[in-house]
Amino acid sequence: MEYAIDTGPDGPRFRTKDFTQRVGPLAGEHRDDGADEVTYVLEGSGRATIAGEAHDLRPGVALFVARGTSWSVEGDARGASVLVHEPEPSSGHAVLDLDAIERGTATAGREFVLGATPECGCASVTQFVGLIPPGRAPDHFHAYDEVIYVLEGEGVLEIGGEQAPLRAGTCVHLPARLVHCLANTGDGAMRVLGVFRPAGSPAEAYYPDGTRAALPSERS
Repeated sequence: MEYAIDTGPDGPRFRTKDFTQRVGPLAGEHRDDGADEVTYVLEGSGRATIAGEAHDLRPGVALFVARGTSWSVEGDARGASVLVHEPEPSSGHAVLDLDAIERGTATAGREFVLGATPECGCASVTQFVGLIPPGRAPDHFHAYDEVIYVLEGEGVLEIGGEQAPLRAGTCVHLPARLVHCLANTGDGAMRVLGVFRPAGSPAEAYYPDGTRAALPSERS
């Protein structure tokens, strides 16, 4: 189990083969020739200029910037960013207001909103915000490699009989095919920010025996 809790307000949280996750101010000049970047604005406001185009920033706005693209931010916006190492060929950028996007559904009453995806030019990963109601999901695994940042709420992550607490600011790395479950132990919804590779649907999950978890719309 790889996770970090309250490791500091700013800077990298951890690095894996595919990802570096970091949290902090977005202000300044940016360019990475080796990685795509997907970002979610946590708080504050500002203006991003990406390839000469200006975009307003506020909480709930997601960004995708392809490697080799110069961009800058003015203002006090803070974000959770994931660098995607050795990305699939992509170009351009995308800025998305996740508060205006329709929710999808997953197992155990969970919902999600998609951010950066291949449909907006981000070929390597899918970014999403998940909404998890109180309760425990069944043990399951995904076919993708995932990094998670807890935006709001509290709960427990269980892997192989070991438990780790989750709260706002917790970072988690879940390798592909790792059986796990996540319980929301609070009274309200837990919100998590996820980025996973290869890209796909956050609703795609499998039980420990390899059976695909059916979505609510697929059940008779």
